Amino acid sequence: MNMQELFRDGRQVLSFEVFPPKRTSSIETIYNTLEQLKDLEPDFISVTYGAGGNPADSSTCQIASVIKNRYHVLPVAHLTCVSTTKDNLETILKQFEDAGIENILALRGDINPDIPPAKDFIYASDLIAHIRNRGGFDISGACYPEGHTEAMSIVTDVLNLKKKVEAGATHLMSQLFFDNQVFYDFMDKVKIAGIDVPIEAGIMPVTNKRQIERMVSTCGASLPRKFTRVMQRYENNPEALRDAGIAYATDQIVDLLANGVNGIHLYTMNNAYVARKITESVKNLLHR
Repeated sequence: MNMQELFRDGRQVLSFEVFPPKRTSSIETIYNTLEQLKDLEPDFISVTYGAGGNPADSSTCQIASVIKNRYHVLPVAHLTCVSTTKDNLETILKQFEDAGIENILALRGDINPDIPPAKDFIYASDLIAHIRNRGGFDISGACYPEGHTEAMSIVTDVLNLKKKVEAGATHLMSQLFFDNQVFYDFMDKVKIAGIDVPIEAGIMPVTNKRQIERMVSTCGASLPRKFTRVMQRYENNPEALRDAGIAYATDQIVDLLANGVNGIHLYTMNNAYVARKITESVKNLLHR
């Protein structure tokens, strides 16, 4: 299915992201999660590939295939420049095709200082262009409401984003953010740049202190006062922090939907409980 078809007639999309377990022996844990997620009727579920700078996840294709063929949900398989060479790209794409996977999220990927990155595709736009020219897939890209951490400025980053769309990306998913005004300001810049593909807002519910520390150090998302007050108050009470994180994310999503966002991409962190709580709170607000 062409991703843009999901957004026809102003329809607001709800999607989830999951990641393969680090140990292949734990693969059944993700299937238990997916069993619960599919009941929430997401429009699609994306599966990460080499996330966090880890070596490429060989199970990405396997999990995406299960999402489609066992759970009958549209899968989107991530694919990264840092883990992909021209020599192995065709093998990967053929595996996706054989599994019936038609949608790819093409990314630069996280650099692992201990593993030299592949250098055949330097930027996500290079990978997108190659896959588009090869044919057979609908391609999504990533965007960064506060700018990529390596970008010179937000304007430079938006211009680079336009290159992704011109290269063939027909849909974009945003990096997480905690201040909706940041996303609205970003969308204004995107409009000025002439980018007109559907853009989903990426939301990550923060449910533990470790998540907060990791996000501050890696993704560059700013933490507004409202968010830090909530997290500091409940950081030593795990259940209260989980519930506060769910409530904060839900509040973000309600505001985003009311302001006509194209869709919500929920970073589930493989936590079906959190995804269910949020989805049940907002499902009647989606324009579908």
